[in-house]
Amino acid sequence: MSRKTERYPVTAANSLWQIYKTVPFWKVVKNFIVIQIARYTPFISVKNWLYRTFLRMKVGDETAVALMVMMDIMFPERISIGRNSIIGYNTTILAHEYLIKEYRLGDVVIGDEVMIGANTTILPGVTIGDGAIVSAGTLVHRDVPAGAFVGGNPMQVIRE
Repeated sequence: MSRKTERYPVTAANSLWQIYKTVPFWKVVKNFIVIQIARYTPFISVKNWLYRTFLRMKVGDETAVALMVMMDIMFPERISIGRNSIIGYNTTILAHEYLIKEYRLGDVVIGDEVMIGANTTILPGVTIGDGAIVSAGTLVHRDVPAGAFVGGNPMQVIRE
């Protein structure tokens, strides 16, 4: 149950110095504006419309994304959230990692009827199975089995 990421080596300076070689500047600007509007929008249907329309994210019906959720600014299209799920307040969902000698990209797949607690961070390349519950403040650094209850930093399975 490791993370599934694609690795891209970089030369010279760290990968963040080379950011606009990996993602277009104007895409980042547009994504930043849309994500900031969505973070403060209290209307769930409007928020989901913004994600689907402008960020090309897959967001299932009846899914609720709370206030202040931070979607990946560089690659939001690599995030998929199933039907009737809840993403808790101030959660961060990343589909990229910029490191010293490489950057990594990975799809984040969140299943149906998943509950993500507040202040959780989800790293790239992670799949969270249907019906899983992630407690508040968790660092999701590997896949979560369907129906599992997980929590902590580092994340541990509390109940299968």
